[in-house]
Amino acid sequence: MTSARGPRLEFAVGAFLLLALGSLLVLAVASTNGNFSLGRSASYELTARFSNLGQLRPNAPVKVGGVTIGRVSGIDLDPVRFDSIVTLAIDRRYHEIPADTSAAILTGGLLGESYVGLSPGGDLESLQPGEEIAFTSPAVDLMQMVGKYMFSGGDDAAGSAPSPDAPASGDAPALDEGLTP
Repeated sequence: MTSARGPRLEFAVGAFLLLALGSLLVLAVASTNGNFSLGRSASYELTARFSNLGQLRPNAPVKVGGVTIGRVSGIDLDPVRFDSIVTLAIDRRYHEIPADTSAAILTGGLLGESYVGLSPGGDLESLQPGEEIAFTSPAVDLMQMVGKYMFSGGDDAAGSAPSPDAPASGDAPALDEGLTP
């Protein structure tokens, strides 16, 4: 004995499950920044040395002028120099990156994700697969910079002591100063 409510309830449950699966698919694509692919795209590797990585992580974007041209494929430590060696997987479409290109670790916004920003130079020679980017800038540690300026001892005009000839901040100059009756 089936009631009229049975097919409606089954349809509602099925529609809810399809909506939930669709939402999970959208979430999966959004969490990969739209770079959802089953296979690897053709790329070549470059390396760069940094003294400070900040919050840079594997799979972080590599950008030139705001356009993503690759990903961070690996991060290692040089046991001799104690520098961080970052391996960049660059899309083969961008195979003519000038040899004097510089790399910096940047942050998208104030507290956004870290990424490697490349600034191409003007050299006619291109970086070849496996070569190292020679000119690098480390990540800027925001907390260290804030602490440096908060606790610096009066190096600027705003933090310096007033001169002995200056009136105290609460004292106003007399209006009749220097006038004799």
